[in-house]
Amino acid sequence: MSSSNVNHLSQPCIYGHVVSSYAERKSRFMKWLSKLFKSGPSSRAVSTGEQQPQFLGDENMAWRAPYRSLDDRTRNNKEKEELDRAIALSLAEDLKRPNGYRWRSDNDEDLARSLHDSFNSAPYPSYVPRDYYHPRGYRTCAGCKREIGYGNYLGCMGTFYHPECFRCRACGYPITEHEFSLSGRDTYHKSCFKELTHPKCEVCHQFIPTNGVGLIEYRCHPFWSQKYCPAHEHDNTARCCSCERLESRNTTYISLGDGRSLCLECMESAIMDTGDCQPLYHAIRDYYEGMNMRIDQQIPMLLVERQALNEAIEGEKHGFHHMPETRGLCLSEEQTVTSILKRPRMERRGLVGIRTQPQKLIRRCEVTAILVLYGLPRLLTGAILAHELMHGWLRLNDYRNLRPEVEEGICQVLSYMWLESEVIPGTRSMPSTSTASSSSTWSYGSTSTASSSSSWSASKKGGRSSVENKLGEFFMHQIAHDASPAYGGGYRAAMAAVNKYGLRRTLDHIRYTGTFPE
Repeated sequence: MSSSNVNHLSQPCIYGHVVSSYAERKSRFMKWLSKLFKSGPSSRAVSTGEQQPQFLGDENMAWRAPYRSLDDRTRNNKEKEELDRAIALSLAEDLKRPNGYRWRSDNDEDLARSLHDSFNSAPYPSYVPRDYYHPRGYRTCAGCKREIGYGNYLGCMGTFYHPECFRCRACGYPITEHEFSLSGRDTYHKSCFKELTHPKCEVCHQFIPTNGVGLIEYRCHPFWSQKYCPAHEHDNTARCCSCERLESRNTTYISLGDGRSLCLECMESAIMDTGDCQPLYHAIRDYYEGMNMRIDQQIPMLLVERQALNEAIEGEKHGFHHMPETRGLCLSEEQTVTSILKRPRMERRGLVGIRTQPQKLIRRCEVTAILVLYGLPRLLTGAILAHELMHGWLRLNDYRNLRPEVEEGICQVLSYMWLESEVIPGTRSMPSTSTASSSSTWSYGSTSTASSSSSWSASKKGGRSSVENKLGEFFMHQIAHDASPAYGGGYRAAMAAVNKYGLRRTLDHIRYTGTFPE
């Protein structure tokens, strides 16, 4: 419902000021008539040729004038003009009421009939103003479609209503206030219209307040379209570390114990310990092998808490990390890392009973281990693993000294491709054009090893729910719209090259030039 088509009216249709009583108004008319007739001759001679008045219709009345002398006609015309002037002045007094509005009542119609009768009783009839006398049935209620007849009525936008028929389109109750809202030809209580159109915060569930200049200002998540007051970005409202949605006042997020919170939808498919993540890790290694990108070395993979991951980042001598929150790391140095040994149990106050153990990581090749934050949904955990495994593949295949936007960009492409194969299976076997079609040996998802990834992911939870698929679409949206130069800009440049030349030719070009093909 467009606000530009909405009018807020103040007293637009209530004819609410009652004029003087019927007796008073009739007395006033009679006084006018008495003054006029007293000033004239005491008697009138009526021609025998006078005819009775002829009524031509309910609204228009006409009389055939009697035969009279010129002097009689002149005098009679003057008296008729004075009588018309008296009636007009009396009506003008009524119309001088505030706002020019008044209730139409049964007394008005009675008064009109009384005047009509008195005029007919005169030797020659006078003229009744057309706008004052309305016959029964002249108005129809726009609400109930019935005849209004004699009695009170309301008028709005050229239509008329019984007072009890002038109702709010939203709640159905009569509108009795002096102000109401109008959208098109639909009428609303102002409170009902605000309830329908004014945005509400999806966090505190209150109407979003206006800012200093009177405008409604709010924040809106670009993917979830969650609308909320700007103040919630600074009032310590919990935000899900996975899907980024703010915690609503009528829900409770789960605290992961390391400063992160998880919404209940993301919690449904969260992976909580290293052992629970092993099947997913091996499935993604199989996915790489299905694209002829086999990783021969057995690279350890550990789920860790946020503090352990940050400490590992500080101990890493090189590498580019996505700040302020890094969720995975391809480790190349020897370190001792504390990993999650046993998944915690969930209680009302959060996760409790988490068991960890320190683990000494020995460097046996260019990649020491892959670390991933615990407690993330399965699809997000898999996307992080696909990204970090690509780092490992590049190092193991002698891709050296790549610029951050090149290395992170191509790793994001592999992460996006894996997500796409999980969320929309079978929609694309490979980013390809005619130049890339010859690289069929690089096409992912076409071997039995690649199919095992899908069979594992479907069997683990008995098939993905629509909620999990929606999360996967969000993670893909995050990759595609990342604003950082290395991760976002690098991904878009890498994906453009892969779509144009294919993955194999793009990787070959990176090996020899350190850049993406133009």
